[in-house]
Amino acid sequence: MLSREDNELITQTDAGTPMGNLMRRYWLPALLSEEISAPDCAPVRVKLLGEDLVAFRDTQGRIGLVGEHCAHRGTSLFYGRNEECGLRCVYHGWKYDVEGNVVDTPAEPGASDYKKKLRHTAYPTHETGGVIYTYLGAKEKQPLFPNYEWTQVPLEFTYVTKGLLECNYLQGLEGECDSSHLSFLHRAFNRDGNQPLYQADSSPVYETEDTDFGVRLIATRQAPDQQQYVRVSSFVMPVYGCVPAGRAAGELDGYEIHTYVPADDTHCWRYDMGFRRGRAVRDDEVHRRKQINPDYTRIRNARNHYLQDRQIQKTQTFTGIQDFLNHDACATESMGAIFDRSKEHLGVSDKAVIAVRKYLLTTVKELQHGKEPPHIVYQAKKNWFPHIDCFADLLPEKMTWQQHFDYLTEAAQKENPASFAAQRKAAS
Repeated sequence: MLSREDNELITQTDAGTPMGNLMRRYWLPALLSEEISAPDCAPVRVKLLGEDLVAFRDTQGRIGLVGEHCAHRGTSLFYGRNEECGLRCVYHGWKYDVEGNVVDTPAEPGASDYKKKLRHTAYPTHETGGVIYTYLGAKEKQPLFPNYEWTQVPLEFTYVTKGLLECNYLQGLEGECDSSHLSFLHRAFNRDGNQPLYQADSSPVYETEDTDFGVRLIATRQAPDQQQYVRVSSFVMPVYGCVPAGRAAGELDGYEIHTYVPADDTHCWRYDMGFRRGRAVRDDEVHRRKQINPDYTRIRNARNHYLQDRQIQKTQTFTGIQDFLNHDACATESMGAIFDRSKEHLGVSDKAVIAVRKYLLTTVKELQHGKEPPHIVYQAKKNWFPHIDCFADLLPEKMTWQQHFDYLTEAAQKENPASFAAQRKAAS
């Protein structure tokens, strides 16, 4: 369990809070490219770390992420006119470019230089893989955008979905750090895929390993024929859960990254990003889009009890709820908007969750005392992370995962053999 004080420290992310200050040191997903798909299209609202923002794509295709309320008298720029390389307020015509410069104040006298004294809130952006990322921290601390493997593959090799989760970000993130729930929450009675392995051994043995990027999480289950089923996932600072989702044991062609970005303290945006290393993504691999409304809320939600079918719960699946996305939402949203972790009772199966909480708490407390956070990139030659990987595989029971996947161990100084040869050459 956590004390109430530590629970508040780790869950509160608005501007000025310790965890909010930590989050603002990293690049975070802000919205999908499809939300502002064309130059001069309509702007969209973005709620991020408690801030009300507006995103727009200008006439030249550049992306702006600016404070929602006009610096003049506070009218929402969501209603503004996106035209001629700027967003113009509908109230008095003040116009802003993507960098937050006030480029026109038409109600002021023609000779006035008032606009040159103004600067509107605006944040840098980076677009890749169908996602627009942003950095909300101090300009002098801005790191390079991290070139993760999933951001470097061709667009057709990737997929991404976005959905609103109506609870604190940490509840969603902790679900990604917990392999034991796979034996129950996602159980199907037809025992396809990895289901027999999850059901045969519902109490995996956990290992955790603090790394330069976050925490590596290893869950090992007993398997038939003197084998062991090893599932390796990763928590990547500050809000990424990398998991070998949607793959059979031994398939290593990419993985999924589930990201929980705080909108505010009681809501977060879940981005499910997936990629394939050697082929284009198939339509059936993006099935979660069918679970999400056009406004990125989920069709199945707490207000309609996730459309749970009690007969299906008796005969087909453990929950009676359709799709893993909704299973996860039910488990985490039903805890309440912000779960009070001083009331929980943790067991051996929570070892990985405890390790991630400890990593976050240590990092945020060290930042309060002036220590730089981990996994922030300032040098291009280090802007590549071959030892971030996720997989599930069957190994001989006497073999350790370190022996079979030694490129994950930094001391081995080997790069991921399945990654891009060209980028490895460029990084060396």
